[in-house]
Amino acid sequence: MPLFVEYRDLGRMDYAECWDLQRSIFDAMLAAKALHGSNAPDGGICPAEVAGTGLPGPKAGTILTVEHPPVYTLGKHGHRSNMLASEERLRSLGADFYNIDRGGDITFHGDGQIVGYPILDLEMLGIGLREYVDALEQSVIDTLAGYGIRAGRSHGASGVWLGSGAEYAGGQAPENGGPLRKICAIGVKASRYVTMHGFALNVTTDLKWFGNINPCGFTDRGVTSMMREIGSAPDIDEVKRVLIDNLARILNVKIYKN
Repeated sequence: MPLFVEYRDLGRMDYAECWDLQRSIFDAMLAAKALHGSNAPDGGICPAEVAGTGLPGPKAGTILTVEHPPVYTLGKHGHRSNMLASEERLRSLGADFYNIDRGGDITFHGDGQIVGYPILDLEMLGIGLREYVDALEQSVIDTLAGYGIRAGRSHGASGVWLGSGAEYAGGQAPENGGPLRKICAIGVKASRYVTMHGFALNVTTDLKWFGNINPCGFTDRGVTSMMREIGSAPDIDEVKRVLIDNLARILNVKIYKN
């Protein structure tokens, strides 16, 4: 029986408003697991996730995509020393700031960046947290490859990277790859194997915003965007579609829009 995941593209939405929506979906999934138990019949599938959906199979969660107005977020293990400007200075530039409960350090969200919040039951998917993060990274790597951008991972750091020092499939780095730079940040949280937070892929993002922080806590690595790498602005809606299709393929789920 296939697993289904709801997909909602929220357009441009304030970070706090989107946080409330993400949290409400997350809390509802946790409540359903508490009511029905983690080891329900049929491989952990909760009846509450099937009833009333009208789907020909169980629902494993929801994926939200969004673009935020300029905002900086600091993870629960992050260091304020990686903020290179005061909160007052950031707000004077038109950016908000929030302390949040994901992993990772400080990052920036803004226009031209695809932020994805997959709220998924990993028990239903049959994977652990490390495999889930790998799936997020691989979906971005595969998406970038379709635009002629060869990307990989960086040992000891989450996210998707380009340049000298990145680890590429097959172990072969491109010639003249340039300095190590991040194109997609990843930070997640999980409770009872239900996930929240997710990824942020720079498509046409104004990279000057990253100059106010040490992105993800690094002082020796840069940031980049799809537009910078290919020299033109890709259609962000098309990138979203390709990215969600790749993630669905890797997680072996079927996407539906509500």
